[in-house]
Amino acid sequence: MNRRIAIACLLLIALGAKAQQKVIQLYNGAAPGSEKWTYNEKEYGTGSGNALVYNVSHPTLTVYPADPSIATGTAVIVCPGGGFYILAIDSEGIDVAHWLNKKGVTVFVLKYRVARSLTDNPGKELGDNMKKSDFADKIKPIVPFAIADGREAIKYVRAHSADYGIATNRVGIIGFSAGGTVAASSAFNYTAENRPDFAAPIYAYIPHFLQGTVLPDAPPLFIAAATDDQLGLAPHSVDLYSKWLVAKHPAELHIYEKGGHGFGMHKQNIPTDSWIERFGDWLGLQGLLKAAIAK
Repeated sequence: MNRRIAIACLLLIALGAKAQQKVIQLYNGAAPGSEKWTYNEKEYGTGSGNALVYNVSHPTLTVYPADPSIATGTAVIVCPGGGFYILAIDSEGIDVAHWLNKKGVTVFVLKYRVARSLTDNPGKELGDNMKKSDFADKIKPIVPFAIADGREAIKYVRAHSADYGIATNRVGIIGFSAGGTVAASSAFNYTAENRPDFAAPIYAYIPHFLQGTVLPDAPPLFIAAATDDQLGLAPHSVDLYSKWLVAKHPAELHIYEKGGHGFGMHKQNIPTDSWIERFGDWLGLQGLLKAAIAK
């Protein structure tokens, strides 16, 4: 019984800590283009370490500030994946935030708009729908909304950089799978307000029709994926890297032999377990883990 009580207390502490994070509404009022979306955000598997957020109609940023004693002035917007249907909020969101916090990076976890789930088991629903031939057609209208939310997140963080001790030229974005689409797309067709200073698409879905011209001031990229990705997305990462290579812009590519799709922060006792360390090395190479004066 005592063990059960201890576990329950730890769970309540974890949930309480999660609830205390500052949450920012990305837009004033309804998000543009989805004003008629009236369903409410829900979470499945809370406290399991594999929670899934679904039915996001009002995008938000959840702030994970770096400890002021080690803060670098660098910010990263984290975009969880989930097929534009769900958000793997733990392994591709909060867990990433905690790791980056230890490096002095302030993190904003983005809940971007996703398609509506019709059941209360969104993971199973997504799996079932992905087997259907019309899945891509159903998701396609959602993708521009998610990308727009990513751009708006960058714009917001830069505009409010002084509030969080962030340098205006150190606002980056990382995303996984569908969230990788959001992160990679931000490196194309940007404005001065929403240009990321660096971007990191991880096992991203980024087909050619979502890309554009690599601009002269395109941000540096960190890219990672696994050869045995079950969705066959490794070539997307290679193609993206090749575009940066041809344009002579900084980019780093890691293609692992094994790891599958969606490895995130999950440990599998294989080299993909250390991708986050390689990302940290890359941030250090860019000078982003040294303290900066907020601009």
